[in-house]
Amino acid sequence: MEKSHELELTQMRKSVEKLGFSTEKYGDPTLMRFLIARSMDTDKASKMFVQWLKWRSSLVPNGFVVESEVPDQLEARKIFLQGLSKTGYPVMIVQACKHYPPKDHLQFKKFVVYLLDKTIARYAVKGGEIGNEKLIGVLDFQNITYRNVDARGLITGFQFLQAYFPERLAKCYIVHMPRFFVSVWRMVSRFIEKSTLEKIVIVTNDDEKKIFIEEIGEEALPVEYGGKAILRAIQDVQVPTLEG
Repeated sequence: MEKSHELELTQMRKSVEKLGFSTEKYGDPTLMRFLIARSMDTDKASKMFVQWLKWRSSLVPNGFVVESEVPDQLEARKIFLQGLSKTGYPVMIVQACKHYPPKDHLQFKKFVVYLLDKTIARYAVKGGEIGNEKLIGVLDFQNITYRNVDARGLITGFQFLQAYFPERLAKCYIVHMPRFFVSVWRMVSRFIEKSTLEKIVIVTNDDEKKIFIEEIGEEALPVEYGGKAILRAIQDVQVPTLEG
């Protein structure tokens, strides 16, 4: 960790302790994600960190979500976890045409945590979690109908990334967005922070698709998206369990 950030990290640890919580289990890279997300403001970062601890213990008291807790969402086989991109980040693909607005919103929230935790674990497979791991997301809207539209689900996903998985998103690509969905996306984007929106790329033409393939890499990208890999449903991928 750069010496220039040692003061902020020390101040943040002290601030978290004053709020009645401990940072003992977490390394500097984890704390730095919260500091970066709050523009290096130690007080705001500390409050965000404590809020994350409270949220995590409330929604995921066992430390992680097991597949038996989210059976309805996994049954659709709509999320895929690929290998690492050229930049070394795991690639998660969402096929929205297989998704429908959930009836059980608590299960859906746990499903989002399951997806993000497992994708991060895919990155950390060779040596355990460091704390600064990131991921690349691909939202595929090909063949979606009005029945698949779930603005609430999209907002939940991005808000979880922002509030509880800060600085985990390296980039998010949106592909095959139909015209009718543009208005939905405009509404959803109002709930997304500027720093997150800057990481989202909407692929709209062949030139942008070439860049999309080039940036992720053919080895990680499935054949269906211009790469050489095979689509792998997230539940079929084995990764170590990482708590918190």
